[in-house]
Amino acid sequence: MTETVDQARVIAATRVITGKPGEVIEDGAVAIRGTSIAWVGQRGELPEEFQAVPLAEYPGGTILPGLVETHAHLGSRPGSGPRVPDVARHDQSWNALHSVHVLRQLGSIGITSAQSLGSRFYTDVAVREAVAQGLIDGPRIVAAGPMITTTAGHDWKDGAEVDSIDDIRHAVREHHKAGADVIKAAVTGGFFTPGTAQWKAQFSVGEIKVLVEEAHRLGKHVAVHAHGTQGIERAVEAGVDYIAHATFISDDGTTRFEPELADRIARAGIYVDVAAPPSYPLVPGETIAPRAYELYSHGVRIVTGHDIGAVIPAHAYLFGLQQLEEAGIPRDEILLAATSRAAAAIGLAGITGVIAPEYAADLLVVTGNPLEDLHALDHRELILMRGKQFVPEPLPEFVGREGIADGKPGSTEGELARRARQLHFKELQQW
Repeated sequence: MTETVDQARVIAATRVITGKPGEVIEDGAVAIRGTSIAWVGQRGELPEEFQAVPLAEYPGGTILPGLVETHAHLGSRPGSGPRVPDVARHDQSWNALHSVHVLRQLGSIGITSAQSLGSRFYTDVAVREAVAQGLIDGPRIVAAGPMITTTAGHDWKDGAEVDSIDDIRHAVREHHKAGADVIKAAVTGGFFTPGTAQWKAQFSVGEIKVLVEEAHRLGKHVAVHAHGTQGIERAVEAGVDYIAHATFISDDGTTRFEPELADRIARAGIYVDVAAPPSYPLVPGETIAPRAYELYSHGVRIVTGHDIGAVIPAHAYLFGLQQLEEAGIPRDEILLAATSRAAAAIGLAGITGVIAPEYAADLLVVTGNPLEDLHALDHRELILMRGKQFVPEPLPEFVGREGIADGKPGSTEGELARRARQLHFKELQQW
């Protein structure tokens, strides 16, 4: 459909945070035509062509780019399912419906784009298409499909197990054929998959390089799940684009930050989400982003990925931003990490994350100034996705991440404590 000025509108607020580093427009306005931003600047400089179009004013408010979640898992979690005798019959359909539920929760927070980093049945691809074709309202999705892993490796139950160079090439091509936007691989074990070693790499450097080369050939970026330092090192050497977790678990199961490796990550320009489990040995009062400040201090490009759907629920996104501030990250840096930088990290640079002409009209209007208080993001006045108003749903209150250090099976403390005890007894029993 041809866009006309009749479809245009203007929103104005006390300030516009554009998503460009350090750029704030006081007494700002944004002109929207159809699905795109047509103009942004000070309200007094509004071009004549927009003077007569509908105007919405938000005195005391802030217009900023729609937020971005870079690490979500949209599908249903264990224990969720229809109450019928044969639950397995409905696995795929339930997974799709649960994905829509999580996606709409993300949208209700003001998230306008989300990267799905692991989805059974390629459900995230189908839901992406449903959003793009107008079947449902929600954030745009960058879809990974099932995480590529080794046989019996982390997240093997979701499919995409590989054991050779040819398997890896085939898996990447299968993901491309199914419509995936990003290739996600588990390069270390994970806490939610029994029997995998979080401190060990699952792939060699050569294997990861083949995965990266094949993905890049097909125009896709590569994201990797990496808890162990060994896996992080191999991923950096292989040239990945995005690291999820970056927990820095050493071979003995303890958490030890490696400054030189962080410098290498920074030099390579790799994006990192810091949705890491607690350190081991445990650090009292630690945030849910244990490595955030250390990585930031070494110039690593931090982005806002929270492992939503696996570790914390969708409605905990803003809590995650507040935890970054508590870790010592400046507020302006957090807002960049949640908007323009996050958009670039998931392959949407030039499309969203910045308030500028020709970018998508993905906007969030809040009461107050998030540069002075991140809690302003809780007070949402307007959410626009591709120029269309998104009607948010009521969200439950998030009271904090529970069970992260209780020693239960699958928890960080439980898995790594067992590892430490095993190595200790092995060292003692040398007779």
